[in-house]
Amino acid sequence: MSSVLYDTPGPRAKRRNILFSAVFAVLLALLLWWMWQKMDDTGQLDSALWKPFTTSEAWTTYLLPGLANTLKAAALAMVIALPLGAVFGIARLSDHRWVRGVAGTVVEFFRAIPVLLLMLFANEFYSRYTDVSSEDRPLYAVVTGLVLYNAAVLAEVVRAGILSLPRGQTEAAYAIGLRKGQTMSSILLPQAVTAMLPAIVSQLVVIVKDTALGGVMLNFPELLNSRGTLAANYANVIQSFIVVAIMFIVLNFILTSFASWLERYLRRSKRSTGAVLGAEDMEELNPAAVGGTFGTGGEGGGLPGSRTYT
Repeated sequence: MSSVLYDTPGPRAKRRNILFSAVFAVLLALLLWWMWQKMDDTGQLDSALWKPFTTSEAWTTYLLPGLANTLKAAALAMVIALPLGAVFGIARLSDHRWVRGVAGTVVEFFRAIPVLLLMLFANEFYSRYTDVSSEDRPLYAVVTGLVLYNAAVLAEVVRAGILSLPRGQTEAAYAIGLRKGQTMSSILLPQAVTAMLPAIVSQLVVIVKDTALGGVMLNFPELLNSRGTLAANYANVIQSFIVVAIMFIVLNFILTSFASWLERYLRRSKRSTGAVLGAEDMEELNPAAVGGTFGTGGEGGGLPGSRTYT
């Protein structure tokens, strides 16, 4: 099936793609085998270096507390950045020029600054102008940097998701008398959530990974920073990196899998049931419209839904 981006590959193109895939698989297998041999030659596969991960001390003292701090910072940043990004994304679609200008300036400003620089600025701000303790300051700085940057990115995701909807949705809402605020909250946003979900989830994965920047620069005791302490005590640098990388992979895989399930659930829930609504159902939904303008004919036995004249 052809699309705007590419044509359906023919027999020769299919054979060429299969050949390229096979060559890539062989090269990848050779690379993994070479890495395995190098690690074996340097003694990195010795059981003594991996043994700490089979005991509870390495997990309860270093890895699990670091993972808890990573999840804590990521969760706080997600909870704050998502609604803040939605507000700025909707504000960029406002009919008022000054609202669009202010929201656009804020979004473009924070989206252009690296998130690590925002964390460093936030840490210095909390150090100079607040009473936040030195123990809590890294967490505050990491969450602040993540919120400012990712709220700006999510604002663009929300704006693009709303603009991707057919214009007829907005026109139909205006035709039945809904105001712009009602149209946005009742019509556009619920439909845009499904379209925005993959981009939102990918940004949430970025938030989880960016918590490691706080561990490197601000000594925030997240997962990667805790790995450094573990490696210093057990002298297993490469092994600790591998274990932490697997933990990040599993964590982000769970997050993306949940998002995929949620997207499928939302799509199924929005499908029409095909039921036909009668006059009584319509009266329950909007009794003023049904009883006032489109009455049931009263006691005279008029046709349901017919207009009554006095």
